[in-house]
Amino acid sequence: MKTDLNALRREFTSSGISRAHMDDNPFIQFETWINQASKANLTLPNAMSLATSNADEVSVRTVLLKSFDEQGFVFFTNYNSKKSQQIKQNSKAGLLFPWLDLERQVKISGSVEKISTLDSVKYFSSRPKDSQLGAWASNQSSNITSRQALLMQFEAMKNKFKQGEIPLPDFWGGYLVVPHRIEFWQGRQNRLHDRFVYIKQAEDWKIERLAP
Repeated sequence: MKTDLNALRREFTSSGISRAHMDDNPFIQFETWINQASKANLTLPNAMSLATSNADEVSVRTVLLKSFDEQGFVFFTNYNSKKSQQIKQNSKAGLLFPWLDLERQVKISGSVEKISTLDSVKYFSSRPKDSQLGAWASNQSSNITSRQALLMQFEAMKNKFKQGEIPLPDFWGGYLVVPHRIEFWQGRQNRLHDRFVYIKQAEDWKIERLAP
């Protein structure tokens, strides 16, 4: 291997953040940062790495945040997928928003639970028709013989649901990540980064500064 990874270095240039910059409510602080990421024209600022695990392995993949409020952070997936099977065995999960162009990260740890079927129906109905068909066509994480087989299944679903509304699959829906820890990370010079963590305590959030 000839790639010199040690040469892939850059100095962080941000002026940083202080406790005075941070809202007492982590969800308000998150809304501020994701709005800033959106205005900076980052590619998919709502893309987040989702880490799940079971007794055998830890898995991580990128999914899209679709909504959030003071209850937590919502994403959607196939309930038969690998991530869903791991969540069924271990409801703890982690999220990471890597806004590297802003020299920022947000790290979230919490527990995962299904959202209501009604809320899943509302979101599913808002998706483009082809995305709805894609949810029906893909048995996510299962082995398939070829891409052609997948496309044939997609065409079969298109024919099946050519009349009327496409219903929500009973194997597809949303999850809510209920956070107990939310960390805001801002890059600084000399690797002396600013890190503030919100830790849930009863109905309140305790805020601490962490060493980089």
